[in-house]
Amino acid sequence: MMTPRVRFAPSPTGRLHIGNIRTAALNWLYARKHNGTFLLRLDDTDTVRSTEEFAQAIRDDLEWLGLTWDEQMRQRDRTARYEAMAAALKAKGVLYPAFETEEELDRRRKRQLAMHRPPIYDRAALKLTDSNVAEKIDEGRKPHWRFRLPNTEEGAGLAPQPTLVSWNDLIRGDQTVDLGSLSDPVLIREDGTFLYTFTSVVDDIDFGITHIVRGEDHVTNTGVQLALFEAAGATPPAFGHHSLLIGTDGQALSKRLGALSIQSFRDEGLEPMAVLCHAALVGTSDAIEPLTSRDELAAKLDFSKISTAPGRFDVAELKSLNGKLLHMLGYADVAERLRDFGIAGGETFWNAVRGNVERLADARLWWEVVAGDIEPVIEDSKMTVAAASILPPEPWGESTWSEWTAAVKSRTGAKGRALFHPLRLALTGQESGPELKTLLPLIGRDRALARLEGKRG
Repeated sequence: MMTPRVRFAPSPTGRLHIGNIRTAALNWLYARKHNGTFLLRLDDTDTVRSTEEFAQAIRDDLEWLGLTWDEQMRQRDRTARYEAMAAALKAKGVLYPAFETEEELDRRRKRQLAMHRPPIYDRAALKLTDSNVAEKIDEGRKPHWRFRLPNTEEGAGLAPQPTLVSWNDLIRGDQTVDLGSLSDPVLIREDGTFLYTFTSVVDDIDFGITHIVRGEDHVTNTGVQLALFEAAGATPPAFGHHSLLIGTDGQALSKRLGALSIQSFRDEGLEPMAVLCHAALVGTSDAIEPLTSRDELAAKLDFSKISTAPGRFDVAELKSLNGKLLHMLGYADVAERLRDFGIAGGETFWNAVRGNVERLADARLWWEVVAGDIEPVIEDSKMTVAAASILPPEPWGESTWSEWTAAVKSRTGAKGRALFHPLRLALTGQESGPELKTLLPLIGRDRALARLEGKRG
Protein backbone atom coordinates (compact mmCIF):
# COMPACT_ATOMS: atom_id res chain seq x y z
CA MET A 1 0.00 0.00 0.00
CA MET A 2 1.07 3.62 -0.48
CA THR A 3 2.59 5.44 2.46
CA PRO A 4 -0.35 7.28 3.98
CA ARG A 5 -0.63 11.03 4.33
CA VAL A 6 -3.52 11.89 6.62
CA ARG A 7 -4.82 15.10 8.13
CA PHE A 8 -6.73 16.40 11.10
CA ALA A 9 -8.56 19.59 10.22
CA PRO A 10 -10.18 21.34 13.19
CA SER A 11 -11.57 24.87 13.03
CA PRO A 12 -10.05 27.16 15.67
CA THR A 13 -13.47 28.38 16.72
CA GLY A 14 -13.61 26.45 20.01
CA ARG A 15 -11.90 23.86 22.19
CA LEU A 16 -11.19 20.31 21.10
CA HIS A 17 -13.55 17.76 22.64
CA ILE A 18 -13.70 13.99 22.87
CA GLY A 19 -15.61 13.72 19.58
CA ASN A 20 -13.06 15.40 17.36
CA ILE A 21 -10.12 13.97 19.31
CA ARG A 22 -11.44 10.56 18.31
CA THR A 23 -11.00 11.63 14.67
CA ALA A 24 -7.53 12.98 15.39
CA ALA A 25 -6.53 9.79 17.19
CA LEU A 26 -7.67 7.48 14.40
CA ASN A 27 -5.75 9.51 11.82
CA TRP A 28 -2.60 9.84 13.89
CA LEU A 29 -2.53 6.17 14.86
CA TYR A 30 -3.08 5.11 11.23
CA ALA A 31 -0.14 7.24 10.11
CA ARG A 32 1.96 5.91 12.99
CA LYS A 33 1.16 2.29 12.23
CA HIS A 34 2.10 2.65 8.56
CA ASN A 35 5.04 5.07 8.93
CA GLY A 36 2.99 7.80 7.31
CA THR A 37 2.62 11.56 7.69
CA PHE A 38 0.15 13.37 9.96
CA LEU A 39 -0.80 16.88 8.87
CA LEU A 40 -2.44 19.39 11.18
CA ARG A 41 -4.61 21.70 9.09
CA LEU A 42 -6.32 24.64 10.76
CA ASP A 43 -9.54 25.39 8.89
CA ASP A 44 -9.61 29.06 9.81
CA THR A 45 -11.35 30.70 6.86
CA ASP A 46 -14.11 31.84 9.26
CA THR A 47 -12.32 35.04 10.17
CA VAL A 48 -15.08 36.15 12.53
CA ARG A 49 -15.07 33.11 14.83
CA SER A 50 -11.52 31.79 14.39
CA THR A 51 -9.04 33.03 16.98
CA GLU A 52 -5.35 32.55 17.64
CA GLU A 53 -6.23 31.59 21.21
CA PHE A 54 -8.25 28.61 20.00
CA ALA A 55 -5.56 27.71 17.44
CA GLN A 56 -2.94 27.54 20.19
CA ALA A 57 -5.32 25.61 22.44
CA ILE A 58 -5.72 23.00 19.68
CA ARG A 59 -1.94 22.62 19.43
CA ASP A 60 -1.61 22.41 23.21
CA ASP A 61 -4.27 19.69 23.48
CA LEU A 62 -2.74 17.62 20.68
CA GLU A 63 0.73 17.90 22.21
CA TRP A 64 -0.63 16.91 25.63
CA LEU A 65 -2.10 13.78 24.07
CA GLY A 66 1.16 13.07 22.23
CA LEU A 67 -0.49 13.54 18.82
CA THR A 68 2.35 15.57 17.38
CA TRP A 69 2.17 16.57 13.74
CA ASP A 70 4.70 16.20 10.95
CA GLU A 71 3.40 19.18 9.00
CA GLN A 72 1.11 22.11 9.75
CA MET A 73 -0.79 24.52 7.53
CA ARG A 74 -3.49 27.16 7.86
CA GLN A 75 -6.19 27.81 5.31
CA ARG A 76 -6.06 31.57 5.85
CA ASP A 77 -2.60 31.53 4.23
CA ARG A 78 -3.90 29.93 1.04
CA THR A 79 -6.49 32.38 -0.27
CA ALA A 80 -4.57 32.96 -3.50
CA ARG A 81 -4.54 29.23 -4.20
CA TYR A 82 -8.29 28.94 -3.61
CA GLU A 83 -8.90 31.89 -5.93
CA ALA A 84 -6.80 30.22 -8.63
CA MET A 85 -8.71 26.95 -8.36
CA ALA A 86 -12.03 28.84 -8.38
CA ALA A 87 -10.99 30.65 -11.55
CA ALA A 88 -10.13 27.32 -13.19
CA LEU A 89 -13.53 25.84 -12.29
CA LYS A 90 -15.31 28.96 -13.54
CA ALA A 91 -13.46 28.66 -16.82
CA LYS A 92 -14.67 25.06 -17.11
CA GLY A 93 -18.24 26.21 -16.55
CA VAL A 94 -18.79 24.14 -13.40
CA LEU A 95 -18.74 27.09 -10.97
CA TYR A 96 -21.51 29.55 -11.69
CA PRO A 97 -22.83 32.76 -10.11
CA ALA A 98 -26.20 32.91 -8.35
CA PHE A 99 -27.92 35.91 -6.79
CA GLU A 100 -30.86 34.59 -4.77
CA THR A 101 -31.18 35.80 -1.21
CA GLU A 102 -31.74 33.34 1.61
CA GLU A 103 -35.35 34.57 1.84
CA GLU A 104 -35.95 33.84 -1.85
CA LEU A 105 -34.45 30.39 -1.53
CA ASP A 106 -36.56 29.68 1.55
CA ARG A 107 -39.77 30.60 -0.29
CA ARG A 108 -38.83 28.30 -3.17
CA ARG A 109 -38.14 25.41 -0.82
CA LYS A 110 -41.51 25.87 0.85
CA ARG A 111 -43.27 25.85 -2.54
CA GLN A 112 -41.41 22.69 -3.53
CA LEU A 113 -42.39 20.96 -0.30
CA ALA A 114 -46.02 22.04 -0.76
CA MET A 115 -45.93 20.40 -4.19
CA HIS A 116 -44.33 17.25 -2.69
CA ARG A 117 -41.08 17.85 -4.54
CA PRO A 118 -37.60 17.58 -3.06
CA PRO A 119 -36.46 21.00 -1.79
CA ILE A 120 -33.31 21.26 -3.89
CA TYR A 121 -32.02 24.28 -5.77
CA ASP A 122 -33.80 24.72 -9.11
CA ARG A 123 -30.72 26.01 -10.95
CA ALA A 124 -32.49 29.18 -11.96
CA ALA A 125 -29.13 30.97 -12.01
CA LEU A 126 -27.92 28.73 -14.83
CA LYS A 127 -30.52 30.38 -17.04
CA LEU A 128 -28.94 33.81 -16.57
CA THR A 129 -27.08 35.14 -19.60
CA ASP A 130 -23.78 36.94 -19.32
CA SER A 131 -25.62 40.23 -19.74
CA ASN A 132 -28.08 39.28 -16.98
CA VAL A 133 -25.18 38.62 -14.65
CA ALA A 134 -23.48 41.88 -15.61
CA GLU A 135 -26.70 43.83 -14.99
CA LYS A 136 -27.09 42.39 -11.51
CA ILE A 137 -23.49 43.19 -10.66
CA ASP A 138 -23.95 46.73 -11.98
CA GLU A 139 -26.96 47.02 -9.66
CA GLY A 140 -24.61 46.33 -6.77
CA ARG A 141 -25.66 42.74 -6.19
CA LYS A 142 -22.91 40.29 -5.29
CA PRO A 143 -23.12 36.68 -6.41
CA HIS A 144 -22.43 33.54 -4.47
CA TRP A 145 -20.94 30.74 -6.53
CA ARG A 146 -22.37 27.25 -6.87
CA PHE A 147 -20.72 24.07 -8.08
CA ARG A 148 -22.70 22.39 -10.82
CA LEU A 149 -23.01 18.77 -9.83
CA PRO A 150 -22.54 16.31 -12.70
CA ASN A 151 -26.09 14.97 -12.46
CA THR A 152 -27.71 15.84 -15.78
CA GLU A 153 -27.86 14.09 -19.09
CA GLU A 154 -27.13 15.78 -22.40
CA GLY A 155 -30.32 17.01 -23.98
CA ALA A 156 -32.32 16.46 -20.78
CA GLY A 157 -32.23 20.06 -19.56
CA LEU A 158 -31.12 21.25 -16.15
CA ALA A 159 -33.25 18.93 -14.04
CA PRO A 160 -31.05 16.63 -11.89
CA GLN A 161 -31.14 12.97 -12.83
CA PRO A 162 -30.33 10.04 -10.55
CA THR A 163 -26.53 9.98 -10.50
CA LEU A 164 -24.88 7.51 -8.17
CA VAL A 165 -21.40 8.17 -6.84
CA SER A 166 -19.87 5.18 -5.06
CA TRP A 167 -16.73 4.41 -3.09
CA ASN A 168 -15.44 1.63 -0.90
CA ASP A 169 -15.34 3.20 2.53
CA LEU A 170 -12.43 2.18 4.75
CA ILE A 171 -14.85 1.69 7.66
CA ARG A 172 -18.38 1.40 6.27
CA GLY A 173 -17.72 -0.65 3.14
CA ASP A 174 -19.53 0.16 -0.11
CA GLN A 175 -21.20 3.57 0.04
CA THR A 176 -23.34 5.39 -2.49
CA VAL A 177 -24.57 8.97 -2.70
CA ASP A 178 -27.12 10.09 -5.28
CA LEU A 179 -25.99 13.46 -6.60
CA GLY A 180 -29.38 13.79 -8.27
CA SER A 181 -30.94 14.32 -4.84
CA LEU A 182 -28.68 17.22 -3.87
CA SER A 183 -28.60 20.93 -4.52
CA ASP A 184 -25.62 22.41 -6.30
CA PRO A 185 -23.52 23.42 -3.26
CA VAL A 186 -22.40 26.97 -2.64
CA LEU A 187 -18.59 27.04 -2.64
CA ILE A 188 -18.01 30.80 -2.42
CA ARG A 189 -20.11 33.20 -0.34
CA GLU A 190 -21.24 36.66 -1.44
CA ASP A 191 -18.38 38.21 0.51
CA GLY A 192 -15.86 36.13 -1.42
CA THR A 193 -14.99 33.75 1.40
CA PHE A 194 -14.72 30.07 0.63
CA LEU A 195 -16.67 27.21 2.20
CA TYR A 196 -15.21 24.06 3.70
CA THR A 197 -16.36 21.74 0.90
CA PHE A 198 -14.20 23.62 -1.58
CA THR A 199 -11.11 24.54 0.45
CA SER A 200 -10.83 21.03 1.87
CA VAL A 201 -10.63 19.48 -1.59
CA VAL A 202 -8.05 22.00 -2.79
CA ASP A 203 -5.90 21.35 0.29
CA ASP A 204 -6.22 17.58 0.02
CA ILE A 205 -5.06 17.77 -3.59
CA ASP A 206 -2.15 20.12 -2.94
CA PHE A 207 -0.87 18.33 0.16
CA GLY A 208 -1.18 14.86 -1.33
CA ILE A 209 -3.61 13.49 1.25
CA THR A 210 -4.08 9.78 0.59
CA HIS A 211 -6.62 8.84 3.28
CA ILE A 212 -9.41 10.92 4.82
CA VAL A 213 -10.85 9.53 8.05
CA ARG A 214 -13.68 11.57 9.56
CA GLY A 215 -17.16 11.38 11.07
CA GLU A 216 -20.13 9.80 9.36
CA ASP A 217 -21.84 13.20 9.22
CA HIS A 218 -19.61 13.83 6.18
CA VAL A 219 -20.82 10.86 4.12
CA THR A 220 -23.12 12.91 1.87
CA ASN A 221 -20.46 15.60 1.59
CA THR A 222 -18.04 12.97 0.31
CA GLY A 223 -20.24 12.39 -2.75
CA VAL A 224 -19.99 16.10 -3.58
CA GLN A 225 -16.26 16.21 -2.92
CA LEU A 226 -15.62 13.23 -5.16
CA ALA A 227 -17.28 15.20 -7.95
CA LEU A 228 -15.07 18.18 -7.08
CA PHE A 229 -11.91 16.06 -7.23
CA GLU A 230 -12.97 14.92 -10.69
CA ALA A 231 -13.75 18.46 -11.83
CA ALA A 232 -10.30 19.53 -10.65
CA GLY A 233 -8.69 16.68 -12.56
CA ALA A 234 -7.35 15.04 -9.40
CA THR A 235 -7.39 11.49 -8.08
CA PRO A 236 -9.42 11.37 -4.87
CA PRO A 237 -8.04 9.88 -1.67
CA ALA A 238 -9.53 6.90 0.13
CA PHE A 239 -12.33 7.80 2.53
CA GLY A 240 -13.35 6.33 5.85
CA HIS A 241 -16.26 7.52 7.98
CA HIS A 242 -16.46 6.51 11.62
CA SER A 243 -19.64 6.59 13.68
CA LEU A 244 -20.34 9.47 16.03
CA LEU A 245 -20.36 9.31 19.82
CA ILE A 246 -23.41 9.25 22.05
CA GLY A 247 -23.74 9.51 25.82
CA THR A 248 -24.78 6.80 28.23
CA ASP A 249 -28.37 8.00 27.80
CA GLY A 250 -28.21 7.30 24.07
CA GLN A 251 -28.37 10.98 23.16
CA ALA A 252 -25.90 12.84 20.96
CA LEU A 253 -23.01 14.47 22.77
CA SER A 254 -23.34 17.73 20.83
CA LYS A 255 -25.12 19.58 23.64
CA ARG A 256 -22.52 18.59 26.24
CA LEU A 257 -19.24 19.00 24.42
CA GLY A 258 -18.12 21.94 26.58
CA ALA A 259 -17.98 19.62 29.57
CA LEU A 260 -16.13 17.03 27.49
CA SER A 261 -13.35 19.26 26.22
CA ILE A 262 -9.80 17.97 26.35
CA GLN A 263 -8.98 20.96 28.55
CA SER A 264 -11.60 19.81 31.08
CA PHE A 265 -9.97 16.37 31.20
CA ARG A 266 -6.58 17.98 31.75
CA ASP A 267 -8.01 20.15 34.51
CA GLU A 268 -9.48 17.06 36.19
CA GLY A 269 -6.04 15.48 36.28
CA LEU A 270 -6.73 12.64 33.83
CA GLU A 271 -3.82 10.94 32.09
CA PRO A 272 -3.36 11.75 28.40
CA MET A 273 -2.92 8.06 27.54
CA ALA A 274 -6.20 7.22 29.25
CA VAL A 275 -8.03 9.83 27.18
CA LEU A 276 -6.26 8.65 24.02
CA CYS A 277 -7.00 4.96 24.66
CA HIS A 278 -10.66 5.69 25.28
CA ALA A 279 -10.95 7.89 22.18
CA ALA A 280 -9.30 5.28 19.94
CA LEU A 281 -11.00 2.16 21.32
CA VAL A 282 -14.57 3.36 22.01
CA GLY A 283 -16.95 2.08 19.36
CA THR A 284 -14.64 -0.75 18.28
CA SER A 285 -14.68 -4.49 18.84
CA ASP A 286 -11.59 -4.15 21.03
CA ALA A 287 -11.99 -3.89 24.78
CA ILE A 288 -11.39 -0.41 26.16
CA GLU A 289 -8.23 -1.08 28.11
CA PRO A 290 -5.30 0.96 29.40
CA LEU A 291 -2.16 0.93 27.29
CA THR A 292 1.01 2.80 28.20
CA SER A 293 2.45 3.15 24.69
CA ARG A 294 1.07 4.98 21.65
CA ASP A 295 2.85 2.49 19.43
CA GLU A 296 1.04 -0.34 21.20
CA LEU A 297 -2.25 1.47 20.61
CA ALA A 298 -1.36 2.07 16.95
CA ALA A 299 -0.64 -1.63 16.49
CA LYS A 300 -4.22 -2.43 17.56
CA LEU A 301 -5.78 -0.03 15.05
CA ASP A 302 -7.81 -1.81 12.39
CA PHE A 303 -10.60 0.02 10.58
CA SER A 304 -12.53 -3.24 10.23
CA LYS A 305 -12.92 -3.27 14.03
CA ILE A 306 -14.77 0.07 14.09
CA SER A 307 -18.51 -0.42 14.44
CA THR A 308 -20.96 1.51 12.28
CA ALA A 309 -23.18 1.83 15.37
CA PRO A 310 -22.65 4.94 17.52
CA GLY A 311 -19.83 4.73 20.04
CA ARG A 312 -21.04 5.11 23.62
CA PHE A 313 -18.92 7.55 25.62
CA ASP A 314 -19.09 7.29 29.40
CA VAL A 315 -17.15 9.73 31.58
CA ALA A 316 -17.27 7.25 34.46
CA GLU A 317 -15.67 4.61 32.23
CA LEU A 318 -12.94 7.07 31.25
CA LYS A 319 -12.18 7.83 34.90
CA SER A 320 -12.09 4.13 35.72
CA LEU A 321 -9.74 3.58 32.79
CA ASN A 322 -7.56 6.37 34.13
CA GLY A 323 -7.26 4.57 37.45
CA LYS A 324 -6.39 1.29 35.76
CA LEU A 325 -3.68 3.02 33.77
CA LEU A 326 -2.16 4.57 36.89
CA HIS A 327 -2.16 1.18 38.61
CA MET A 328 0.12 -0.05 35.79
CA LEU A 329 2.64 2.78 35.96
CA GLY A 330 6.00 2.32 37.63
CA TYR A 331 7.54 4.91 39.90
CA ALA A 332 9.79 6.26 37.15
CA ASP A 333 6.69 7.13 35.11
CA VAL A 334 5.29 9.39 37.84
CA ALA A 335 8.27 10.39 39.98
CA GLU A 336 8.64 13.93 38.66
CA ARG A 337 4.96 14.71 38.99
CA LEU A 338 4.82 13.25 42.50
CA ARG A 339 7.69 15.53 43.48
CA ASP A 340 5.76 18.45 42.01
CA PHE A 341 2.93 17.54 44.39
CA GLY A 342 5.38 17.68 47.29
CA ILE A 343 5.37 13.91 47.73
CA ALA A 344 8.76 12.56 48.78
CA GLY A 345 7.89 8.97 49.58
CA GLY A 346 9.76 7.48 46.65
CA GLU A 347 9.09 4.15 45.01
CA THR A 348 8.02 2.44 48.26
CA PHE A 349 5.23 4.95 48.77
CA TRP A 350 4.06 4.79 45.13
CA ASN A 351 3.95 1.01 45.10
CA ALA A 352 1.91 1.10 48.30
CA VAL A 353 -0.74 3.55 47.10
CA ARG A 354 -0.95 3.34 43.31
CA GLY A 355 -3.70 0.71 43.42
CA ASN A 356 -5.91 3.21 45.27
CA VAL A 357 -5.69 6.28 43.07
CA GLU A 358 -8.04 7.17 40.23
CA ARG A 359 -6.11 10.36 39.47
CA LEU A 360 -2.46 10.93 40.26
CA ALA A 361 -3.44 13.86 42.48
CA ASP A 362 -5.21 11.34 44.74
CA ALA A 363 -1.76 10.29 45.95
CA ARG A 364 -1.66 13.53 47.93
CA LEU A 365 -4.33 12.16 50.30
CA TRP A 366 -2.21 9.11 51.09
CA TRP A 367 0.93 11.20 51.49
CA GLU A 368 -0.94 13.22 54.08
CA VAL A 369 -1.89 9.95 55.79
CA VAL A 370 1.68 8.68 56.00
CA ALA A 371 3.59 11.95 56.44
CA GLY A 372 1.14 14.53 57.74
CA ASP A 373 -1.05 15.19 60.72
CA ILE A 374 -4.56 13.78 60.45
CA GLU A 375 -7.49 13.58 62.80
CA PRO A 376 -8.03 9.91 63.68
CA VAL A 377 -11.50 8.41 63.64
CA ILE A 378 -12.04 6.34 66.79
CA GLU A 379 -14.76 3.75 66.36
CA ASP A 380 -13.84 1.46 69.30
CA SER A 381 -11.66 3.23 71.84
CA LYS A 382 -11.16 0.21 74.08
CA MET A 383 -9.83 -1.82 71.21
CA THR A 384 -7.56 0.92 69.80
CA VAL A 385 -6.11 1.72 73.24
CA ALA A 386 -5.39 -1.99 73.74
CA ALA A 387 -3.81 -2.11 70.28
CA ALA A 388 -1.64 0.91 71.16
CA SER A 389 -0.41 -0.78 74.30
CA ILE A 390 1.10 -3.65 72.35
CA LEU A 391 2.35 -1.70 69.32
CA PRO A 392 5.76 -3.28 68.59
CA PRO A 393 8.98 -1.28 68.42
CA GLU A 394 10.50 -0.30 65.08
CA PRO A 395 11.97 -1.16 62.60
CA TRP A 396 8.80 -2.25 60.83
CA GLY A 397 8.33 -4.29 57.68
CA GLU A 398 5.45 -5.84 55.77
CA SER A 399 5.09 -8.61 58.35
CA THR A 400 4.57 -6.12 61.20
CA TRP A 401 0.87 -5.59 60.39
CA SER A 402 -0.07 -9.28 60.48
CA GLU A 403 1.99 -10.01 63.60
CA TRP A 404 0.60 -6.99 65.46
CA THR A 405 -3.06 -7.60 64.50
CA ALA A 406 -2.71 -11.23 65.56
CA ALA A 407 -1.58 -10.00 68.96
CA VAL A 408 -4.45 -7.49 69.13
CA LYS A 409 -6.91 -10.24 68.25
CA SER A 410 -5.49 -12.39 71.03
CA ARG A 411 -5.62 -9.52 73.54
CA THR A 412 -9.13 -8.20 72.71
CA GLY A 413 -10.94 -11.13 71.12
CA ALA A 414 -11.87 -8.88 68.17
CA LYS A 415 -11.72 -10.43 64.73
CA GLY A 416 -12.72 -9.74 61.15
CA ARG A 417 -14.28 -6.31 60.58
CA ALA A 418 -14.49 -5.64 64.32
CA LEU A 419 -10.70 -5.90 64.41
CA PHE A 420 -9.56 -4.35 61.16
CA HIS A 421 -12.09 -1.54 60.61
CA PRO A 422 -11.41 0.37 63.86
CA LEU A 423 -7.67 0.08 63.25
CA ARG A 424 -7.93 1.42 59.69
CA LEU A 425 -10.12 4.34 60.79
CA ALA A 426 -7.74 5.26 63.59
CA LEU A 427 -4.58 4.93 61.53
CA THR A 428 -5.76 6.53 58.27
CA GLY A 429 -9.04 8.32 58.96
CA GLN A 430 -10.42 6.54 55.88
CA GLU A 431 -12.98 3.77 55.38
CA SER A 432 -10.81 2.01 52.82
CA GLY A 433 -7.48 2.35 51.11
CA PRO A 434 -4.12 0.71 50.48
CA GLU A 435 -3.15 -2.47 52.28
CA LEU A 436 -2.07 -1.58 55.79
CA LYS A 437 0.78 -4.07 55.69
CA THR A 438 2.52 -1.67 53.28
CA LEU A 439 1.10 1.57 54.67
CA LEU A 440 1.85 0.97 58.37
CA PRO A 441 5.66 1.05 58.02
CA LEU A 442 5.32 4.35 56.11
CA ILE A 443 3.13 5.88 58.84
CA GLY A 444 5.69 4.98 61.47
CA ARG A 445 5.36 4.18 65.14
CA ASP A 446 5.06 7.71 66.55
CA ARG A 447 2.14 8.69 64.30
CA ALA A 448 0.47 5.29 64.69
CA LEU A 449 0.66 5.46 68.47
CA ALA A 450 -0.76 8.97 68.64
CA ARG A 451 -3.63 8.12 66.31
CA LEU A 452 -4.52 4.93 68.17
CA GLU A 453 -4.74 7.03 71.33
CA GLY A 454 -7.13 9.43 69.57
CA LYS A 455 -4.58 12.21 69.14
CA ARG A 456 -3.92 14.16 66.00
CA GLY A 457 -0.73 12.96 64.45
